[in-house]
Amino acid sequence: MSSETSTEQTNSPDAPAQNPDTPAVPTFWNYVGFWFPHIVAVGYAFVILAAIGTQFFGDELPCPLCVLQRMAMMLIGIGAIWVIGQAHKGTLTLSAYARSFGLMIVGALLGATMSVRQIELHILPGDPGYGEAVFGLHLYTWALITFIVVILYSAIMMMFFGATFPVVPEGKAALWTSRILVWLFIAIIIANVVLIFAEEGFNWYLPDDPTGYKLLNPDLSS
Repeated sequence: MSSETSTEQTNSPDAPAQNPDTPAVPTFWNYVGFWFPHIVAVGYAFVILAAIGTQFFGDELPCPLCVLQRMAMMLIGIGAIWVIGQAHKGTLTLSAYARSFGLMIVGALLGATMSVRQIELHILPGDPGYGEAVFGLHLYTWALITFIVVILYSAIMMMFFGATFPVVPEGKAALWTSRILVWLFIAIIIANVVLIFAEEGFNWYLPDDPTGYKLLNPDLSS
Protein backbone atom coordinates (compact mmCIF):
# COMPACT_ATOMS: atom_id res chain seq x y z
CA MET A 1 0.00 0.00 0.00
CA SER A 2 2.79 2.43 0.86
CA SER A 3 4.63 1.68 -2.40
CA GLU A 4 1.46 2.40 -4.39
CA THR A 5 1.01 5.72 -2.58
CA SER A 6 4.62 6.64 -3.28
CA THR A 7 4.17 5.80 -6.97
CA GLU A 8 1.02 7.89 -7.18
CA GLN A 9 2.76 10.90 -5.60
CA THR A 10 5.71 10.59 -7.99
CA ASN A 11 3.46 10.39 -11.05
CA SER A 12 1.12 13.12 -9.85
CA PRO A 13 0.86 16.03 -12.32
CA ASP A 14 1.10 18.45 -9.41
CA ALA A 15 4.54 17.18 -8.35
CA PRO A 16 7.39 19.45 -9.50
CA ALA A 17 9.54 17.92 -12.22
CA GLN A 18 13.12 17.23 -11.25
CA ASN A 19 15.68 18.82 -13.56
CA PRO A 20 17.74 15.88 -14.88
CA ASP A 21 20.83 18.07 -15.25
CA THR A 22 20.86 19.09 -11.58
CA PRO A 23 23.30 16.89 -9.62
CA ALA A 24 21.75 14.82 -6.84
CA VAL A 25 24.63 15.68 -4.50
CA PRO A 26 25.96 19.21 -5.16
CA THR A 27 29.68 19.81 -4.78
CA PHE A 28 31.69 22.91 -3.96
CA TRP A 29 32.12 23.61 -7.69
CA ASN A 30 28.36 23.58 -8.27
CA TYR A 31 28.06 26.45 -5.80
CA VAL A 32 31.01 28.18 -7.47
CA GLY A 33 29.11 27.92 -10.74
CA PHE A 34 26.16 29.64 -9.07
CA TRP A 35 28.10 32.51 -7.46
CA PHE A 36 30.47 33.31 -10.31
CA PRO A 37 27.74 34.84 -12.53
CA HIS A 38 26.93 37.06 -9.54
CA ILE A 39 30.56 38.24 -9.45
CA VAL A 40 30.51 38.99 -13.20
CA ALA A 41 27.25 40.95 -12.96
CA VAL A 42 28.31 42.83 -9.81
CA GLY A 43 31.68 43.66 -11.35
CA TYR A 44 30.16 45.19 -14.46
CA ALA A 45 27.45 46.91 -12.43
CA PHE A 46 30.14 48.77 -10.49
CA VAL A 47 32.16 49.49 -13.65
CA ILE A 48 29.13 51.03 -15.37
CA LEU A 49 28.18 52.94 -12.21
CA ALA A 50 31.75 54.28 -12.03
CA ALA A 51 31.49 55.38 -15.66
CA ILE A 52 28.22 57.15 -14.89
CA GLY A 53 29.94 58.79 -11.92
CA THR A 54 32.71 60.17 -14.12
CA GLN A 55 30.04 61.37 -16.52
CA PHE A 56 28.35 63.46 -13.84
CA PHE A 57 31.11 64.36 -11.40
CA GLY A 58 34.07 64.33 -13.77
CA ASP A 59 32.21 66.01 -16.63
CA GLU A 60 33.34 63.29 -19.07
CA LEU A 61 30.52 62.56 -21.49
CA PRO A 62 30.75 59.14 -23.16
CA CYS A 63 31.67 59.10 -26.84
CA PRO A 64 30.04 56.60 -29.26
CA LEU A 65 32.76 54.00 -28.61
CA CYS A 66 32.31 54.43 -24.85
CA VAL A 67 28.57 53.86 -25.20
CA LEU A 68 29.14 50.71 -27.28
CA GLN A 69 31.51 49.36 -24.64
CA ARG A 70 28.85 49.94 -21.97
CA MET A 71 26.35 48.06 -24.13
CA ALA A 72 28.76 45.15 -24.44
CA MET A 73 29.13 45.09 -20.65
CA MET A 74 25.36 45.06 -20.27
CA LEU A 75 25.11 42.18 -22.76
CA ILE A 76 27.60 40.20 -20.67
CA GLY A 77 25.65 41.06 -17.53
CA ILE A 78 22.41 39.90 -19.14
CA GLY A 79 24.01 36.53 -19.87
CA ALA A 80 25.10 36.26 -16.24
CA ILE A 81 21.78 37.23 -14.66
CA TRP A 82 19.92 34.93 -17.05
CA VAL A 83 21.89 32.00 -15.62
CA ILE A 84 21.03 33.18 -12.11
CA GLY A 85 17.32 33.45 -12.86
CA GLN A 86 17.11 30.07 -14.58
CA ALA A 87 19.03 28.43 -11.73
CA HIS A 88 16.53 29.76 -9.19
CA LYS A 89 13.60 28.53 -11.31
CA GLY A 90 15.17 25.10 -11.66
CA THR A 91 14.87 25.25 -15.45
CA LEU A 92 18.55 25.71 -16.32
CA THR A 93 19.95 22.96 -18.55
CA LEU A 94 23.53 22.10 -19.43
CA SER A 95 23.06 23.27 -23.02
CA ALA A 96 21.52 26.57 -21.91
CA TYR A 97 24.31 27.02 -19.36
CA ALA A 98 26.89 26.60 -22.12
CA ARG A 99 25.00 29.02 -24.39
CA SER A 100 25.11 31.69 -21.69
CA PHE A 101 28.90 31.56 -21.80
CA GLY A 102 28.73 31.86 -25.57
CA LEU A 103 26.63 35.01 -25.16
CA MET A 104 29.14 36.45 -22.70
CA ILE A 105 32.03 35.69 -25.06
CA VAL A 106 30.21 37.41 -27.94
CA GLY A 107 29.59 40.46 -25.75
CA ALA A 108 33.22 40.50 -24.62
CA LEU A 109 34.52 40.21 -28.20
CA LEU A 110 32.31 43.09 -29.33
CA GLY A 111 33.40 45.20 -26.37
CA ALA A 112 37.07 44.35 -26.89
CA THR A 113 36.78 45.41 -30.54
CA MET A 114 35.44 48.82 -29.50
CA SER A 115 38.10 49.18 -26.80
CA VAL A 116 40.93 48.34 -29.19
CA ARG A 117 39.52 50.81 -31.74
CA GLN A 118 39.47 53.57 -29.12
CA ILE A 119 43.00 52.73 -27.98
CA GLU A 120 44.19 52.94 -31.59
CA LEU A 121 42.67 56.40 -31.97
CA HIS A 122 44.88 57.66 -29.12
CA ILE A 123 47.98 55.54 -29.64
CA LEU A 124 50.21 58.22 -31.16
CA PRO A 125 52.93 59.71 -28.91
CA GLY A 126 51.76 62.87 -27.18
CA ASP A 127 48.07 62.01 -27.46
CA PRO A 128 46.57 62.52 -23.98
CA GLY A 129 43.75 60.04 -24.65
CA TYR A 130 40.03 60.51 -24.04
CA GLY A 131 39.11 61.38 -20.48
CA GLU A 132 41.17 61.14 -17.32
CA ALA A 133 43.42 58.16 -16.62
CA VAL A 134 42.76 55.85 -13.66
CA PHE A 135 45.93 54.29 -12.19
CA GLY A 136 47.76 55.25 -15.36
CA LEU A 137 45.26 53.71 -17.78
CA HIS A 138 42.21 55.21 -19.45
CA LEU A 139 38.76 53.71 -18.92
CA TYR A 140 38.66 52.10 -22.37
CA THR A 141 41.97 50.33 -21.64
CA TRP A 142 40.57 49.02 -18.36
CA ALA A 143 37.46 47.95 -20.26
CA LEU A 144 39.62 45.92 -22.66
CA ILE A 145 41.26 44.17 -19.69
CA THR A 146 37.85 43.21 -18.26
CA PHE A 147 36.68 41.89 -21.64
CA ILE A 148 39.78 39.69 -21.90
CA VAL A 149 39.14 38.38 -18.38
CA VAL A 150 35.52 37.54 -19.29
CA ILE A 151 36.64 35.64 -22.41
CA LEU A 152 39.17 33.62 -20.40
CA TYR A 153 36.69 33.00 -17.58
CA SER A 154 33.95 31.86 -19.98
CA ALA A 155 36.32 29.60 -21.92
CA ILE A 156 37.54 27.90 -18.72
CA MET A 157 34.01 27.48 -17.38
CA MET A 158 32.85 25.97 -20.69
CA MET A 159 35.59 23.34 -20.43
CA PHE A 160 34.18 22.28 -17.06
CA PHE A 161 30.54 23.38 -17.41
CA GLY A 162 29.26 19.97 -16.35
CA ALA A 163 31.17 19.99 -13.08
CA THR A 164 30.29 23.64 -12.38
CA PHE A 165 26.58 23.40 -13.18
CA PRO A 166 24.96 26.02 -10.89
CA VAL A 167 23.12 24.79 -7.82
CA VAL A 168 21.27 27.34 -5.67
CA PRO A 169 22.31 27.21 -2.00
CA GLU A 170 19.58 26.59 0.52
CA GLY A 171 18.12 29.50 2.46
CA LYS A 172 16.75 32.93 1.59
CA ALA A 173 20.12 34.72 1.56
CA ALA A 174 20.96 33.46 -1.94
CA LEU A 175 17.46 34.33 -3.20
CA TRP A 176 17.55 37.92 -1.95
CA THR A 177 21.13 38.45 -3.09
CA SER A 178 20.14 37.39 -6.59
CA ARG A 179 16.99 39.53 -6.59
CA ILE A 180 18.84 42.65 -5.49
CA LEU A 181 21.51 42.08 -8.13
CA VAL A 182 19.01 41.50 -10.94
CA TRP A 183 17.00 44.63 -10.11
CA LEU A 184 20.20 46.66 -9.76
CA PHE A 185 21.32 45.58 -13.21
CA ILE A 186 17.91 46.32 -14.72
CA ALA A 187 18.04 49.80 -13.15
CA ILE A 188 21.52 50.35 -14.61
CA ILE A 189 20.31 49.38 -18.09
CA ILE A 190 17.35 51.77 -17.84
CA ALA A 191 19.58 54.57 -16.54
CA ASN A 192 21.99 54.14 -19.45
CA VAL A 193 19.18 54.21 -22.00
CA VAL A 194 17.89 57.46 -20.48
CA LEU A 195 21.38 59.04 -20.35
CA ILE A 196 22.19 58.07 -23.94
CA PHE A 197 18.88 59.48 -25.13
CA ALA A 198 19.53 62.69 -23.18
CA GLU A 199 22.99 63.01 -24.70
CA GLU A 200 21.96 62.15 -28.25
CA GLY A 201 18.56 63.85 -28.29
CA PHE A 202 16.49 63.38 -31.42
CA ASN A 203 19.53 62.72 -33.60
CA TRP A 204 20.75 59.67 -35.45
CA TYR A 205 24.21 59.58 -33.92
CA LEU A 206 26.40 60.85 -31.10
CA PRO A 207 29.20 63.30 -31.89
CA ASP A 208 32.73 61.95 -31.62
CA ASP A 209 33.53 64.49 -28.91
CA PRO A 210 30.24 65.28 -27.11
CA THR A 211 30.01 68.57 -25.24
CA GLY A 212 26.59 68.33 -23.60
CA TYR A 213 23.11 66.86 -23.60
CA LYS A 214 21.37 67.62 -26.88
CA LEU A 215 17.97 66.71 -25.50
CA LEU A 216 18.28 69.57 -23.01
CA ASN A 217 20.18 71.88 -25.34
CA PRO A 218 19.33 71.19 -29.02
CA ASP A 219 21.54 74.07 -30.17
CA LEU A 220 24.77 72.24 -29.24
CA SER A 221 27.10 71.75 -32.18
CA SER A 222 27.43 68.20 -33.55
